[in-house]
Amino acid sequence: MKRRVVVTGMGVVSSLSCQLDQFWSKLIAGESGIHEITILDSSRFKVKFAADIGDWAPDEYIDSKEQKRLDRFSQFAMVAGIDAVKNSGLDFSQEDSYRCGVILGSGVGGIATIEEQTEKLLTKGADRVSPMTIPRLMLNAAGGNLSIRYGLRGPNFTVATACASATNALGDAIKAIQYDEADVVISGGTEAGITPMGISAFSNMKALSMRNDDPTRASRPFDIDRDGFVMAEGAGVVVLEELEHAKARGANILAEMVGFGCSGDGGHITSPDPEGRGAARAMQNALNDAKLAPEMIDYINAHGTSTPPGDKAETIAVKTVFGDHAYKLAVSSTKSSLGHSLGASGGIELIACVKAINEGIIPPTINLKNPDPACDLDYTPNEAKNRKVCYTMSNSFGFGGHNACVIAKEYAE
Repeated sequence: MKRRVVVTGMGVVSSLSCQLDQFWSKLIAGESGIHEITILDSSRFKVKFAADIGDWAPDEYIDSKEQKRLDRFSQFAMVAGIDAVKNSGLDFSQEDSYRCGVILGSGVGGIATIEEQTEKLLTKGADRVSPMTIPRLMLNAAGGNLSIRYGLRGPNFTVATACASATNALGDAIKAIQYDEADVVISGGTEAGITPMGISAFSNMKALSMRNDDPTRASRPFDIDRDGFVMAEGAGVVVLEELEHAKARGANILAEMVGFGCSGDGGHITSPDPEGRGAARAMQNALNDAKLAPEMIDYINAHGTSTPPGDKAETIAVKTVFGDHAYKLAVSSTKSSLGHSLGASGGIELIACVKAINEGIIPPTINLKNPDPACDLDYTPNEAKNRKVCYTMSNSFGFGGHNACVIAKEYAE
């Protein structure tokens, strides 16, 4: 029998805010975190806007010596993770360290370090490459450093499934607790891909919006005038805990995790299955895992990147799985406000789902002015809606044909 898993802490790093309450209030107000790129000179790039965190200052969390040892994506994970642990009220000095772990996801890891050190290698020579290059760039650096911070010796690994990374990591964390490998797992995703290489590569494959003259309206999921996604950076980290463990210490239980499903498209390295078959299978697998009928889901936080093929395929997949209920449940893409933080997006979007449960509010899909006729569901256009939310599904789909979904529910005894 599977053990029950609950969410007891959350921490977020995003362009809207790095404070959880402020993040949520701006999200439901329909604000945009997208602007001209501030963290690098974009004058030579085709795309000159993104959802970066220009005023990043982690001094309260990480001292200056440690900051030098951490790539930006690891710094994001540390800050979101520390906030999540504070939010949970956990004191790891009182826990069995072998029963507590870290499972994170990231798509491109320390890409900034790779670019910086390659430039040094080519311009200044091999002897000038930093000896900290590998510990900074490796995908597992964020999870490794977070576990070191708290001395955690339980399950510890990193998942890389492109934009599904965080949701796959959450699924693995849920299983680790369900099957008694751990009592507590810090999980979610982190990403810092707004670099010269990141912006150039995605724009050259024509994946990014080119709306340079109107950044805040550039991310337009499900709108006929959308022209690509908007790069973002950040982290979304939660504390997952076995129910009886959480109750024994009097934790504030925010939600319960009841389902996880994943699949592969097996079709194309960058394009989704046009019929959404892989996405539908992941959603159905999550429902099966939760032993839920489709009619039980109240809200889907869509992958919804603002690319025509992706939005259409996800809409078809939702209809395939939910039938007539597809037109009754609420859907929204918070990437319309936050941009697309690649491997971190699933962690941030799960936090939005938990807040939707706690507050009874569906965050909006902003910039949805002219709906694509092929996308005809209730995407919560432009304004948040009050709605009782018992069950939510968070969708994440990534390059490589990776699909992952998690289901959270309102906690009840």
